[in-house]
Amino acid sequence: MRIFNKSLKYKLRKKKKNIPDGLWSKCPKCSHLIFNKILDENLKVCPKCTYHFTLTCWERINILVDKGSFAEIAKDLYSCDPLDFEGPKTYKAKLSEAMKSTGLTEAAVVGEAKINNKELAFGVTDSRFIMGSMGSVVGEKITLIAELALEKRIPLIVVSGSGGGARMYEGMLSLMQMAKTCGVIGRLKKENIPFISVLTNPTMGGVMASFAGVGDVIIAEPAALIGFAGPRVIKQTITQDLPKGFQSSEFNLKRGLIDIVSHRKQLKDTIMMVLDYLEPQ
Repeated sequence: MRIFNKSLKYKLRKKKKNIPDGLWSKCPKCSHLIFNKILDENLKVCPKCTYHFTLTCWERINILVDKGSFAEIAKDLYSCDPLDFEGPKTYKAKLSEAMKSTGLTEAAVVGEAKINNKELAFGVTDSRFIMGSMGSVVGEKITLIAELALEKRIPLIVVSGSGGGARMYEGMLSLMQMAKTCGVIGRLKKENIPFISVLTNPTMGGVMASFAGVGDVIIAEPAALIGFAGPRVIKQTITQDLPKGFQSSEFNLKRGLIDIVSHRKQLKDTIMMVLDYLEPQ
């Protein structure tokens, strides 16, 4: 009997070693194990608790815009290091690592696209690249895509997933992007060109306090963290317990900061519904 158990144990170990890695994902909310193929087919939403996994910028583009319609602009812009920033890691080292790990040149990708064959200007930030924080290049890209919307008189859609706010490694040049992006969005409003801001988890800091927070209509995915300073910092500052669900999409919807909370599967249709309402007939 002991020999049989040893043999069985060996076979089980051998079988386990033959299972390829990367086939399953664990939901951070409910710990449910999900086969990655099923997760991808479900737009990376947990089928058990509807937790919305974070998407890369290219996954977001593939989900929202018509296949083959996205034409990227301003893809050759790179951040410089105006402060010669040094810390545990230099800014140049952080940029190099982010480029290598993500395959991106910066935290934003912008371009022309179509949704349901409707032409529009489209931008998305990616939290994998230094938390999606806004430096001079991200601000410039958002400005350029807004100016393209102005030039062609087409709607602007920006999907924000930026947990890092303004990028401290660039100092004042980063903070300037808040006013710069708001300024160009103001020009869109004067020309009655719709701007829809889509907020995903997380959208915080200088991004939320600038272009992401001034959409004609602001849509958010469920349970996204949305705000300026994070809840941990706020709690430490005011030394008080925060309300349940503080800074979540649903919390902000009840208090009027955002207009719509939309499940990822309905997001494309929600955007088109809003555009039909906003655009002059």
